[in-house]
Amino acid sequence: DALPISADGFTGSGSSSTHGTTTGVQGGVDWMRKLAFRYRKVKLIYNKYKSNASGLLSPQRRDTLQRLRSDIEAITDEWLGTALKSLLLIQSRKNCVNVLITTTQLVPALAKVLLYGLGDIFPIENIYSATKIGKESCFERIVTRFGKKVTYVVIGDGRDEEIAAKQHNMPFWRIANHGDLASLHQALELDFL
Repeated sequence: DALPISADGFTGSGSSSTHGTTTGVQGGVDWMRKLAFRYRKVKLIYNKYKSNASGLLSPQRRDTLQRLRSDIEAITDEWLGTALKSLLLIQSRKNCVNVLITTTQLVPALAKVLLYGLGDIFPIENIYSATKIGKESCFERIVTRFGKKVTYVVIGDGRDEEIAAKQHNMPFWRIANHGDLASLHQALELDFL
């Protein structure tokens, strides 16, 4: 690819790298420039493989990933497939988007999205990591980005997102089991949401 990640100026490896004197102060202009460079590189990779994450893998690992996905679907009574139907239904609607907030750090979260085959469902700009800023701050950023005159529906399994949804007067759909997921899909199909 055109932007080798090793050229971004960060020392160490991965998100837990220690920043030496060549990287500048965390939060400083030089550090932010390097971070922006790294984000552009990650975005290029994500967008290149969002429709085909297996393109990142060797043929043997592709087969392993496919078997693993099949096993997960069988064990969870098609949990991912059921969720995917709802996400696709939302995506197919005019002026509707799927947004993901996660407590996982951004790069591992992007990897998970790709491995689960959800790259086309969640554009990279719609994936927010609450690791450092918290879910409430993510909700505020989303409202700032999309505005207050839109309808939001928060879907989740945790108390944090439920509280944040209530603070923003957004309806919350709890997913605690497979039945909740099936009910969500039915509500979407019947245009209740």
